[in-house]
Amino acid sequence: MGRQFFVGGNFKMNGNIKTIRDIVHNLNEAKLDPSVEVVIAPPSLYLLLAREHLREGIEVAAQNVFDKPNGAFTGEISVDQLKESGITWTLVGHSERRVILQEDNNFVASKTKAAIDGGLGVILCCGESLDQREAGKTIEVVTTQLKAVAEVVKDWSKVVIAYEPIWAIGTGKVATTEQAQEVHAAIRQWLMSAVSSEAAETTRILYGGSVTEKNCGDLAKQLDIDGFLVGGASLKPAFVDIINAKSS
Repeated sequence: MGRQFFVGGNFKMNGNIKTIRDIVHNLNEAKLDPSVEVVIAPPSLYLLLAREHLREGIEVAAQNVFDKPNGAFTGEISVDQLKESGITWTLVGHSERRVILQEDNNFVASKTKAAIDGGLGVILCCGESLDQREAGKTIEVVTTQLKAVAEVVKDWSKVVIAYEPIWAIGTGKVATTEQAQEVHAAIRQWLMSAVSSEAAETTRILYGGSVTEKNCGDLAKQLDIDGFLVGGASLKPAFVDIINAKSS
């Protein structure tokens, strides 16, 4: 069984009621490759709006979740609250949260465990800075981020890994297909040695970092690239072309 191609759209802190409705309408009307799993992550205020209007077969993800079930955690959102609202996925560990909000590897791991234990799917983000890449530490950085999760999560069947080189997010710079495939292959090798051969075989590894309709075709052909986590382009009609990258 091949790994099902997966395309996620991370809207980040973008959109309003009208634009979210327009994006949802566009996805509902589009001819999407039925073999691709599609998940969109609007800002939390619009999660219910998106879920209510999206057609069946397209899922909705939160951009973040907390690792406690409830309580005095102002501004946070729990796994159960998401599940009750029909939200089936969450992003965890996006570099913007790691860098701007100082979320460390252990906190990311704890949130991943809470989400999986509560029945959500997790898009687990990892990636290196430009300094780390230039120092030759890419694989070390990425596997250290993943190792923290492996220490608390044993079942990786609901984890999708998103490799996002920080230097390529929103900058217009894209890792070459060779650079991306090299890291994806190293992640798969790490899964084999640190988790299990089954996890290495079945876990989807997405590429994220200035993915567009222009570069997605070549990236989609790589052996270990199982889809994309798309940022800015997910707000545009061209998101449909990225979803259909494998079939076109």
